Amino acid sequence: MTTQHDRLTALLDVRVREPERVQALAVARPRPAGLVGQTGRLLLVAADHPARGALRAGDRALAMGDRLELLDRLCTVLSRPGVDGVLGTADIVEDLLLLGALDRKVVLGSMNRGGLAGTVFELDDRFTGYTAAGAAARGLQGGKMLLRIDPDDHATVSTLEACAHAVDGLAAHGLMAMIEPFLSHRVDGRVRNLLTPDDVIRSATVAAGLGATSAHTWLKLPVVEDMDRVLSATTLPVVLLGGEVADDQEAQFASWRKALAHPAARGMVVGRSLLYPPDDDVAGAVDATVELMA
Repeated sequence: MTTQHDRLTALLDVRVREPERVQALAVARPRPAGLVGQTGRLLLVAADHPARGALRAGDRALAMGDRLELLDRLCTVLSRPGVDGVLGTADIVEDLLLLGALDRKVVLGSMNRGGLAGTVFELDDRFTGYTAAGAAARGLQGGKMLLRIDPDDHATVSTLEACAHAVDGLAAHGLMAMIEPFLSHRVDGRVRNLLTPDDVIRSATVAAGLGATSAHTWLKLPVVEDMDRVLSATTLPVVLLGGEVADDQEAQFASWRKALAHPAARGMVVGRSLLYPPDDDVAGAVDATVELMA
């Protein structure tokens, strides 16, 4: 039986002795037939939180800080029917590639992780991850960017400009640009996202207008009240943001089900709610989410 120690040793041996193998596997990886799978929608598991220093899941402050446990949970999610792929930073994507978990999966690279959680520069979301050219060279299907808009923070305009360039760069390679927009502000020094329907509508309309083309742009939006009105604010495909781990998982699933009834809702991107569900039944949480997608 392969132990966690064996898996760690195998990953490290490749990184130490054969780093060129990572790119070779990326080039040779069997690609998915399209962006949506058997449900007709796109279901991705998100795993780009650690690169921004956001490791909490539920009441576990450092849940995502155990990399082998995280990889085990990701492999479980990716193995379940109806899961189309993953959204992550290069370190996690490449670990999954080495573990053989990404064949025919949609893979989106996380592009801007410079706005580290809890820092004074959190809203200065520099592009420190994948570039459009890098994503294309590694056979990814697209890139995702976080866009937090704070009317009181001058860093916002730099992030807007950088996201527009990223949209153009991805479109030039025929890759999806997934934008996750929020209106944000600071409360007692901490960044808080504004989650009223009006605020989400405003952020979505700003994000939709970035770049010289929106042909390859998708939006990633939180599930809030009056979601039908939010989803009617755009003609771009929308994936729903799974959000934080909820104490009441049934209520969370009910809100997702209602939002998915709108024609603009073309899928979901769920991270900690699938990886660290309240009952710790990862496979069960995934299967319940897939059922909503049908």
